[in-house]
Amino acid sequence: MMRNILYYGDNLDILRRYIDDESVDLIYLDPPFNSNQTYNVLFAEQNGTQSASQIKAFDDTWTYDEEAARAYEQVLTGPEGASRVIRAFRDFLGTSNMMAYLANMAVRLVELRRVLKSTGSLYLHCDSTASHYLKILLDAIYAPTNFQNEIVWKRTSSHNDPKRFGRISDRILFYSKGPDKNFTRPTSGYSQEQLSRYKYQDDRGFFRAENLTAPHFSPTRTVEWRGTHPGSNRQWRFSIEELERLFLEDRILLRGDGSPRKDGLKEYLDDAEGQPLQDIWPDIVMGPTAGERLGYPTQKPEALLERIISASSNEGDVVLDPFCGCGTAVIVAHRLKRRWIGVDITHLAINLIRTRLIDSFGERVDFEVVGEPVTLPDAEVLARQDPWQFQWWALGLAGARPAEQKKGADKGIDGRLFFHDEGHERTKQIIISVKAGKTGVSHVRDLRGVLDREKAQIGVLITLQEPTRKMREEAASGGFYEKAAVGHSRELQFPRMQILTISELLEGKGIEYPHFGYSNATFKKAKKSDIEEGRKLRQKTLDEVE
Repeated sequence: MMRNILYYGDNLDILRRYIDDESVDLIYLDPPFNSNQTYNVLFAEQNGTQSASQIKAFDDTWTYDEEAARAYEQVLTGPEGASRVIRAFRDFLGTSNMMAYLANMAVRLVELRRVLKSTGSLYLHCDSTASHYLKILLDAIYAPTNFQNEIVWKRTSSHNDPKRFGRISDRILFYSKGPDKNFTRPTSGYSQEQLSRYKYQDDRGFFRAENLTAPHFSPTRTVEWRGTHPGSNRQWRFSIEELERLFLEDRILLRGDGSPRKDGLKEYLDDAEGQPLQDIWPDIVMGPTAGERLGYPTQKPEALLERIISASSNEGDVVLDPFCGCGTAVIVAHRLKRRWIGVDITHLAINLIRTRLIDSFGERVDFEVVGEPVTLPDAEVLARQDPWQFQWWALGLAGARPAEQKKGADKGIDGRLFFHDEGHERTKQIIISVKAGKTGVSHVRDLRGVLDREKAQIGVLITLQEPTRKMREEAASGGFYEKAAVGHSRELQFPRMQILTISELLEGKGIEYPHFGYSNATFKKAKKSDIEEGRKLRQKTLDEVE
């Protein structure tokens, strides 16, 4: 059985190397829109405010460069429909940024069709900037007959767009691979007007009275039953046997003389399935202060993904998100007991998703990360190729998040990890510095200065190289952070200055801090059940020590 997997790397390469033909039941993708904006990740402070700084996750501006030209050429040699459409786009759009976006999307959409099962579906989330081009492209790749819906999602309540109508909606293009798609049509709630029809109530709840008769004559149903006749040109909607069953179950309203009312069929609100959902979704909005917000600018509400995944997959099915970003599709798929595959090209995103999974489901959540460095030589290559990616990856190994890159005040802080002492509400912090190059005792002293300035509890230096003896001695001079062990007289001690090498992190060693049962508070606190389990484990450990 396929495991839950996070892939780090280019999604086109991942699709071709790792994903088998017809192995995926549902694809949801929310690719970067060609909106000529630079999207950055905003991290919320622990007090709920947003920092003024931003960390770049990806640049949402497509340029027709060598990579786009290669993608265009690959589509030309692919399926005929996609080839013809992409040539027409090229004639019309030239070597514009939009053409670069469409070429890169086309080559990926072809691969996504390959991995999709014959009963599978694809939902492509986009905005009005490119939705019309993407729909033509999808028609060419998936066939117009497999177009199911263009869903309009009202993502916000209002927007002030000067000199035009406010743009408050996105598009979700829904295609199936074939006619036998897996689909369970979701329902929505009732309006107040509809609820007002359920104006009667008995011991079973609210109900409405519906007609027991229907037009037309039937020799077996246009008959008197229990003192009531349906009418000369009408018939009972049910057989006499079914009417008797409903009568005995007290599902029919009676007149004063005890005979059934022709409009007396009881239909209970609790039995109603709700209104079939249409292709305009105005009922899911993630407000600016929603608890699930992570500060990721393109984050989508979990309710939106829950609706899509529930409609087009079943428990045990495989859900793929090739642009998984902050991982909402992955989180929801896991909660709904689907297997999942997530792909992203930044270690920042992989780090975020890993932490979010642990915070949501506990330390034992079962998933695998493929594509990250697993040996010291791998890490050295990453450090040379992309220092920022190395830094994000190293912080992920330590279970920390990247720090807000403020000018001045936060200099010397690459990451933070937040924790709570048992019995104390105030959030405490660990500050982290990551060094990929040559390190010396001055880096430990610098970190100690930042630790004192920030009034943090613990400071950690993560190094690619082995620390010197003097570095270890300088770290040891920092003393200990102490906290009382609940139920015991002695104090628990944690080195206030710690040095961890990449080799140690790869071997499983972590930061020493009082996090008994707590998943770190980088994004959210762990569930109470996980905390309680951790407390029991800690108590058992202390008892064994004593």
